Amino acid sequence: MKLSEQEKAARRAAFRNMRAAEKLDHVWTYYKWPILLGLLALIVLGSALHRELGKKEPVLYLAFANVVAGEDLEEDLTDGFLRFLGADAKKREVYLYRDLYLSDDADTLNHEYAYASKMKLMGAVSAGKLDLVLMNREAYDLLSRSGYLLELSPALFTENAALYAQVLPILSSNEVVLSDNSIEYQLGEAETLEVETETVRNALDVSSLPLFARAGFPDAVYLGVIANSERLSDCIAYISFISKS
Repeated sequence: MKLSEQEKAARRAAFRNMRAAEKLDHVWTYYKWPILLGLLALIVLGSALHRELGKKEPVLYLAFANVVAGEDLEEDLTDGFLRFLGADAKKREVYLYRDLYLSDDADTLNHEYAYASKMKLMGAVSAGKLDLVLMNREAYDLLSRSGYLLELSPALFTENAALYAQVLPILSSNEVVLSDNSIEYQLGEAETLEVETETVRNALDVSSLPLFARAGFPDAVYLGVIANSERLSDCIAYISFISKS
């Protein structure tokens, strides 16, 4: 029902004559839902703004495959690298994919975890959001054979030949599958299994470097560069960092 001007004026006058508590009760009674919806909108907007302002830009994306890094090593591999670059840790970060488990021989209990890890890694690679992998030998073999790792050739270090000479003793070689007919063989469409491979240097055995030796890994650990990394210059900087730490 639409109020006349006289009725509106009368209500305004009545409101002005109310005590403070009565005014608050009146406002809450008649405008409760608009107030609550407005507050909710402000909370959602403030939360989104806070997340956006606090979001850090990744310098690099690093995955741990079949290795677990303690808190001290994680700090060295992330904030330590940012300090090495002179980057602001409040605005930049080394993004970590923790606890990936890669295996072709996973038992029943670990099979789903291994499959989920593989899908996560493939998704990160496809999205261009994975640059480096710290891994044990099993994960290294799997990633190498699948062609995920970049060959660490001298050409990659053209702007830092001294660094290549420094890491040459810890370069590790592994097989890369160029072609195979395993699917056709399993389906009975081929009489013999034929696999063509080549051996390339595509990882660093970082076990002896002080940064990793201090961590006390029981077995060898390797660092590889993802073949489609869009941040190769930062990857080279990272190799320089771990070599000097």
